[in-house]
Amino acid sequence: MARNLDLTALRAFTTVAAIGSVTRAAALLHLTQSAVSMQVIRLEQMLDARLLDRTARGVRLTPDGEKALAHARRMLTLNDELLDRMRDVAPEGEIRLGVPHDIVSRCIPAVLRAFAADYPRVSISLLSSVTTTLHQMFAEGRCDVILTTEAAPPAGGTELVRLPLVWVGAEQGTAWTRRPLPLAFENACVFRTRAQDALDAAGIPWDVAISAESSRAVDASVSADLACHVVIDGFDTPETAPVPHGGALPDMGDVGVMLLSADTGRDPTRDRLLEILRDVYGALAPATRRPLVAASGGLARIRS
Repeated sequence: MARNLDLTALRAFTTVAAIGSVTRAAALLHLTQSAVSMQVIRLEQMLDARLLDRTARGVRLTPDGEKALAHARRMLTLNDELLDRMRDVAPEGEIRLGVPHDIVSRCIPAVLRAFAADYPRVSISLLSSVTTTLHQMFAEGRCDVILTTEAAPPAGGTELVRLPLVWVGAEQGTAWTRRPLPLAFENACVFRTRAQDALDAAGIPWDVAISAESSRAVDASVSADLACHVVIDGFDTPETAPVPHGGALPDMGDVGVMLLSADTGRDPTRDRLLEILRDVYGALAPATRRPLVAASGGLARIRS
């Protein structure tokens, strides 16, 4: 007897796999956390395999989950394509989205997948830069929607979430113990002056060891234990980690992730993108914060 897989369960599984969190997937799917968990469990029972493992930092795919994911995505894509083809009324167009590079990798892939599932014929041009540059591009009409990271909402902007800033360094590194404290920042990074002012106020000498145009150059220097850096909590790269300074470095306070959209009248595709951005970034607040251990974040074009 043939068995049929539940597309709702497949969509729940692929969304959790993309975001790495049942809680944030539930917000994106407009379901309760328990409903999403039950959908994944139902799929596991259908396939007679465990697809996800829970970890301290979220969930991750099991080997069986890795095998199932590609097939699940193809099935959902075919489902959505068939519906669009039969309706033949799917919107087309382009939305230019600007995002600070340090908050792209963790959330934007899930945003793009969710948007493409609803509007496969609308392309998103993703532009990644620093907040000051994104503001300039938005003012010049070169971006339709931007996210920024700053202390207070700009004119016309709304705050999606407020998160703490943390010092990061190499895994088990010692750069944070040196004086003057070696710093690594992009030239236009909005956190650079803030970190230097906080160190001055705390009476801690510092030196700019690395000043670069590229965030990758900064990340490489920090992961090599040549300097320290400041990032939004939860957005450190895999090669770096929050510094266990136990209060030896100043508290950096927090920062907001802000959303700005061009006022071009009602646009269902843009409104859906804004909704997804609010859901994905807004769901970060309770899951991102991590306590510090005592001492002993170019241009890419994506076609959906």
